[in-house]
Amino acid sequence: MGYAAGVGKTYRMLEEGLELKAKGADVVIGYFEPHGRKDTIAKTVGLEIVPRRRIDYRGTHFEEMDTEAILARRPQVCLVDELAHTNIPGSGRAKRWEDVLVLLDAGLDVVTTMNVQHLESINEQVRQITGIQVRETVPDWVVQQAGEIVMVDLTPAALIHRLERGAVYAPEKASRALAGFFKESNLVALRELALRQAAHQVDVRETHGGAAPERFLVYVTDQPSTANLIRRAWRVADYLQAACFAVCIRTESKPRMAALEKHLNFARDLHIETRVLDGDDPAETLVQFARLQGVTHIFMARPRYTLWQRLPSRNLIHRVVRLAKDMRLTIVAERRP
Repeated sequence: MGYAAGVGKTYRMLEEGLELKAKGADVVIGYFEPHGRKDTIAKTVGLEIVPRRRIDYRGTHFEEMDTEAILARRPQVCLVDELAHTNIPGSGRAKRWEDVLVLLDAGLDVVTTMNVQHLESINEQVRQITGIQVRETVPDWVVQQAGEIVMVDLTPAALIHRLERGAVYAPEKASRALAGFFKESNLVALRELALRQAAHQVDVRETHGGAAPERFLVYVTDQPSTANLIRRAWRVADYLQAACFAVCIRTESKPRMAALEKHLNFARDLHIETRVLDGDDPAETLVQFARLQGVTHIFMARPRYTLWQRLPSRNLIHRVVRLAKDMRLTIVAERRP
């Protein structure tokens, strides 16, 4: 894991592959993205490369990792670059991390690479830092399955120097990168995120036994900001190793119910337990469920109320606060760029 392209993730992966081969393991490269980097390409010498699968899409030829060919070859270890990659339509699976899960299920060991900004739970944090929405994400639970996480680090100044001398991208692309995503302020913040994530993984792996007493509940609405609310609650619950629920109240409105289901599916992708509750009074229904489940902490988004709804008797948040006196309530405001 790294915090940006060019820090040396692929190079480190190939080094590890060579080390394992030297110890007698059967190692192949399932997918490798060279990006024209000569020193990285040189590291593939001595390693078998499984040919890619060619896919025609809208009149253009693309190449993707051939998962079935790797399974037929059955190596002990497979090296797979760019875990967050989205496969071309017509591939067996939508995401490369799904291909990796297939390899793992077949009993292969996988060494793979990704940047911290592709973690689903910090997607919104990255957008706030960089102003760029990262579209390709990996669910945190996939990364948590790793037997080992290696943080590949490089100072922002050293990475910028690598870009300037053409060691990461071609000169024209490097200039665009330096003016955009690779601004020093962005790199410093992303590096800090990556180091924190590495420290969290160490902490989680050294924690033994004992279920966390905390239990979290996210109130799901049809508002677009709900996705960020789910990310926020999941990340806190993950740090505390606590259970987390995503809950909505059923509605007769088909468009609103469709929006609720979209958010619930997103929560399920993060392995959050979801429930659809029935009840005429949302506050009572929500708090009753929370109490039955032993919830200690409720996350809600700050709603956009009309003047009438701001009255305490009509205000959902005020009513939940009054009913859930034995629980903590976090109200998350929508952040705008």
